[in-house]
Amino acid sequence: MPVSLQMLETRLATHRPARPWLRPLMKRSAVALILQVREGELHILMIKRAEREGDPWSGHMAFPGGRMDPGDAHGYAVALRETREEVGLDLERQAHCIGRLSDINARPHRGTFGMAVSPFVFRMDRPAKFRINYEVAEVVWVPLEFLLDNANRETMRWRRNRLTLKMPCYLYRHYRIWGLSLAMLDELMDLVEGTDQRRRSWRR
Repeated sequence: MPVSLQMLETRLATHRPARPWLRPLMKRSAVALILQVREGELHILMIKRAEREGDPWSGHMAFPGGRMDPGDAHGYAVALRETREEVGLDLERQAHCIGRLSDINARPHRGTFGMAVSPFVFRMDRPAKFRINYEVAEVVWVPLEFLLDNANRETMRWRRNRLTLKMPCYLYRHYRIWGLSLAMLDELMDLVEGTDQRRRSWRR
């Protein structure tokens, strides 16, 4: 049965996202998960980040978003501003926020408390016209049905310094989806079909 945007919106309305208790001491960032029904099937918007030296997420599949600036009142404002800057979408006019997911701790290369990433979920009913900036290489609509099919779930080896870990991922076309973005997607998919141990077993 195809995923219903209305059903997901209802479940997000009663969802209680988790927040780190140290969040007031953490750096902050936010992202936008944008849903749209395309050709009768629910899709989610992802971006492929541009290759940039010194960027820990260079070339990764991600969601529009970024770090909080001093002028940002809250995480929601960050998601709006960064989406407008990165892909040219004005979510206040072109979409509707239907909920949020749990904050994720993006562990820092330096510093003590890490960074809390707040994911906000939007529905967009009108066609999107993108204007991408230098931070974005591509925009990609990924079908949620593809992600919900466990047969499409794979593993990859992630290396950092001398540490090697086996991590879950998806390979959609030639786009590899993993890491923080996958953790957010897994929580979204749990709202669609209930908790799946295969999804929960790896999350921090």
